[in-house]
Amino acid sequence: MRTTSVRWPAPVKIIEITNVDFSLRHFLLPLMRAIRARGHEVVGACAEGPLLTDVRAEGFRVIAIPFVRRLSPLAHIRAFQSLVAILRAEKPDVVHAHMPISGFLARLAARVAGVPRIAYTGHGFLFNHASSSLPRRALSFIMEWTAGRVTDVFLTVSEAEARDARRLHIAPLAEAVRNGRDPAVFRPDLSARERIRGELGVPEDRVVIMAVSRLVWHKGYPELAAAMRMVPEAELWVAGERLDSDRGADMAALLGSAGLGCRLRMLGYRADIPALLAAADIFTLPSRFEGLPMSVIEAMLTGLPVVATNVRGPAEQVVDEVTGLSVPAGDQVALGSALGRLVRDPELRARMGQAGRQRALERYDEFKVLSRTLDLLGL
Repeated sequence: MRTTSVRWPAPVKIIEITNVDFSLRHFLLPLMRAIRARGHEVVGACAEGPLLTDVRAEGFRVIAIPFVRRLSPLAHIRAFQSLVAILRAEKPDVVHAHMPISGFLARLAARVAGVPRIAYTGHGFLFNHASSSLPRRALSFIMEWTAGRVTDVFLTVSEAEARDARRLHIAPLAEAVRNGRDPAVFRPDLSARERIRGELGVPEDRVVIMAVSRLVWHKGYPELAAAMRMVPEAELWVAGERLDSDRGADMAALLGSAGLGCRLRMLGYRADIPALLAAADIFTLPSRFEGLPMSVIEAMLTGLPVVATNVRGPAEQVVDEVTGLSVPAGDQVALGSALGRLVRDPELRARMGQAGRQRALERYDEFKVLSRTLDLLGL
């Protein structure tokens, strides 16, 4: 890590680089808006995809990069070469990279292209992913350590991974900035609750458990499917889809074959997540690996109690027995027991939901998070 953050004396050009359109649309768009609001020029860069239509509609320029989300040396070399050429042509003052592979390639390319300042935000270190093979975890660590040598501003979304970065000498000055969402968008909303339940034909007294995530194995869907059989009085709403670049077993098919019948509603990709959360009673994210999930923040701001695994990220968000319940990753019995406890105790749900919203307002307010991020980037 080369230097600490300093503030630029005049408006600058910054390129925000991530892996796919989903990440740019859902994670980086608020940051890009905030950068532009401070008077800087901001450009996005990621693999081309349909979700970039929304970003471009707001007047942002987004450059297509041939990133792939798999270990393919030839594809990564092509992406690196493309990045170097683009950065030399664009001549940004700052490159801000995100995600493990795209972040690694972007930082090295920025160094080769002579970009004055290189920043990185880690959204979860792959070497902490316990389900990955030892060689993959070792490769992930080498990549993070190597790219850390050329990184001026090193940020993480979770406190635990900032500590990891400092302890493992990846980045001695790593800072955690957290994630954030807008409390005016994600909030308890009785009118939205009534409307959504009316549209779906769900009575007010039925307890709804909701999950919002990509449909991939490490989000804990096998355990959730089994756990739902322990709470026959509740139904499960799942909002999300499998990205084209996702690999592994088909989680939609797994959930569909879990025997939940009409108690399962697969909602697909939705643009009305705030309203869906307001219509639910409990949120769950039984992941085996996370950075600092936005979905948990959204649920907390909406006033929902959260049942999540005690892995990095959610372990910082959920205060066990206060804002929700923490369970071991991969433990379907513990997950079912925790969900059942909340399903059968409306007073506990209300108390934990209120405590969760207050904690989220204090720690995960989007305006506060973005302001701190921009300050650390020197913008």
